[in-house]
Amino acid sequence: MTTLTVKDLLPEDGTRGTLAGRVWLPQVNGPAVVAVRGDGVFDVTAKFPTISALCEEDNPAEALAAVRGERIGDLEAIVANTAPDGRDPRKPWLLAPVDLQTLKAAGVTFAISMLERVIEERAKGNPASAEAIRKEVTRLIGDDLSKLKPGSDQAMHLKRVLIDQNAWSQYLEVGIGPDAEVFTKAPTLSSVGTGMDAGLHPKSTWNNPEPELVLFVSSRGKIVGGSLGNDVNLRDFEGRSALLLSKAKDNNASCSIGPLLRLFDDTFTLDDARKLDISLNVTGTDGFVLDGHSSISKISRDPTDLVAQTIGKIHQYPDGFVLFLGTMFAPVKDRDASGQGFTHKRDDIVTIAAPELGKLVNRMRTSDECEPWTFGIGALMKNLAERKLI
Repeated sequence: MTTLTVKDLLPEDGTRGTLAGRVWLPQVNGPAVVAVRGDGVFDVTAKFPTISALCEEDNPAEALAAVRGERIGDLEAIVANTAPDGRDPRKPWLLAPVDLQTLKAAGVTFAISMLERVIEERAKGNPASAEAIRKEVTRLIGDDLSKLKPGSDQAMHLKRVLIDQNAWSQYLEVGIGPDAEVFTKAPTLSSVGTGMDAGLHPKSTWNNPEPELVLFVSSRGKIVGGSLGNDVNLRDFEGRSALLLSKAKDNNASCSIGPLLRLFDDTFTLDDARKLDISLNVTGTDGFVLDGHSSISKISRDPTDLVAQTIGKIHQYPDGFVLFLGTMFAPVKDRDASGQGFTHKRDDIVTIAAPELGKLVNRMRTSDECEPWTFGIGALMKNLAERKLI
């Protein structure tokens, strides 16, 4: 992992927006909630013990701006000390900007990713079969369903036609049917942030990054800000069986969020988030380079619809939740043999970026090689209590 700089972290407009995050403080052996400003990084944990608590404010951006906090250092130095290689454990480093919120993810929210899920299902996790199946699925369904509204009469008519042709799929059900796929991505507090290693199951041989917008939502269902995410996916596991979704999605270090939380204010709103273009770059030690992107404007379900299908009278999240919105990125570029498609190799550097949110950078390792996750909810509560913050 190369040393990160502020340029690798901040949005294009720098600290003009309201930026929050989390930093590990060695002197207290625990995390701090911080405000990232032009004149440094400020610990505001005395006012907001958790990011979750900040997001519960009526206006989180105004609430954060009203608290000066204690300056703990320059952003440049903290960012440079974040990557696990060469980290000085006596100095602060960045964490993922999420804590007590439940980690949720929506799947099959873009037409192109929906088609790839159908292909995964039919290939039964075998990348060698994918190309032939891709041509057949495209022949039956087409390659542009972006204007098809999920749950509409037109979508239900297509469903009946595809069932008659024996071409229906569980992925088409959640892609164009009335009910969105929303699942729990990983345990609370298990996310890794920018500069850290992200994890792949060691038995996976067909996998890919998923560049996504991550919404931060309060316990009342209010969307208060956004960040970037990598919903690391194992195509072979999920392709063999949808019942392996938890193993395909939830492994040590497989949930990456960052670099910071940008709260909604007059510089960045939900409408701005709806227009985000998210870029992806994968650079391997073998010289392989993969570029991709995901445009939120092409999502099949509006973010507010996905949030409404996640929280309400049927399901509550007292500490709020974050929601990965899915991706339109389809990893079809061959890396090795023709027709084999893309899969990660050890030490791939994945960069997910958006001008409004900065860059999320991770090195890919197997989950058993990544730093073990040891600081859970109990440890956080104990640490905050010892610091007399709760």
